[in-house]
Amino acid sequence: MAQQSPVDTFASLRIPEFRYFVMNSFLITATLLIQEVTLGYELYKMTHDPLMLGLVGLAEAIPFIALSLFGGHLADRRDKKRILQWSLLVILLGSVILYLVFQPSVAVGLSQTARLATIYGVLMLIGTAKGFYSPASSSLKPFLVPRELYPNSATWSSSFWQAGAIIGPGLAGFLYSWVGFDNSLIAVIALLVVCFVLISLIDRKPMPVNDLPVLKLSESLKEGFRFVFKTQIVLYAISLDLFSVLFGGVVAILPVFAEDILKVGAEGLGFLRAAPSVGALLTMAYMTKHPPTHNAWRNMLLAVAGFGVATIVFSLSTNFYLSLIMLGLTGAFDSVSVIIRQTILQIFPPDHMRGRVAAVNGMFVSSSNEIGAFESGLLARLLGTVPSVMLGGVVTLVVVGYVYAKSKALFAVRLS
Repeated sequence: MAQQSPVDTFASLRIPEFRYFVMNSFLITATLLIQEVTLGYELYKMTHDPLMLGLVGLAEAIPFIALSLFGGHLADRRDKKRILQWSLLVILLGSVILYLVFQPSVAVGLSQTARLATIYGVLMLIGTAKGFYSPASSSLKPFLVPRELYPNSATWSSSFWQAGAIIGPGLAGFLYSWVGFDNSLIAVIALLVVCFVLISLIDRKPMPVNDLPVLKLSESLKEGFRFVFKTQIVLYAISLDLFSVLFGGVVAILPVFAEDILKVGAEGLGFLRAAPSVGALLTMAYMTKHPPTHNAWRNMLLAVAGFGVATIVFSLSTNFYLSLIMLGLTGAFDSVSVIIRQTILQIFPPDHMRGRVAAVNGMFVSSSNEIGAFESGLLARLLGTVPSVMLGGVVTLVVVGYVYAKSKALFAVRLS
């Protein structure tokens, strides 16, 4: 039997356009999280209402979910690079408006209600842009590397994303303390310009050629949904992420833990917000040499169950360091499921449907993250912060048990 050649850990990164892509992924993730964390902390200081934090996620999620499928339709039929560039310009415009709203000369003429309405309106504008950006970005990635590098590229793209998710929140807390909220937003605007430059360095890609008839918009969107719902491994992989983060996510209400429970302030919030991504990045570094795709479905279920357990322990913790460790474990477990899900989404969809399948996935992910943020804020107000987080962890374990019972055939699937 022939010996299998060793995996080149850095194979995907040797491709220049993929490097530009992941550098942009790193920067835009870090940049938008700096904006999200500093804005969330500023809003909580203004209102002392956890529901206001949840509404940040809801404001982005509504237009994202409404437009994501249409964004996927466009990504399958239009120049993905141009979609990314225009989306970045709209996000940049939104960040400039946010900066202006908090200037004293503008704020003095606005009531708090008017300021909040403007802020949430801008977040809806950014969510609209992300509804086009996300499927275009996800569907562009497979065209930057050869098929045999899909698992390797999924690991690296997730690693760069997680690196941005570490540096963004961690830097946000320190920026807020050192230079203030206004200057933090100036940094966000500058970094978004760099993201635009990086995307501009990627060449335009030819449209996928297929012999299938051109569908009307409504049929095109239905085709994307049909593919997801008839492909069991894709459906269950997306659903696990949806329900675990929808009910088990705690990121949106971390300002409440930082300010009222652990009492660690803005800098402590930066550490708390970065902890999941630190755990994720360390795990992904390990997975570049030891990918979790051999026993993929077993690993997926174990990872989501671990996420639920760590969430429960975090909810009960009053020790800052134990809380950091548990948040780090949520990120570590989540990273395993992310790598497996991204590999599934690169392998199974045909080229001409990647944008729409990515859009369906984006809708699920947005539902879990942004609507999950609203759910967290709402339940924290109704039940209290600690009981709401504990309940989320328990629901996650129940979902894992249900999916395990329904998906035993998927244990035989091999992704590598």
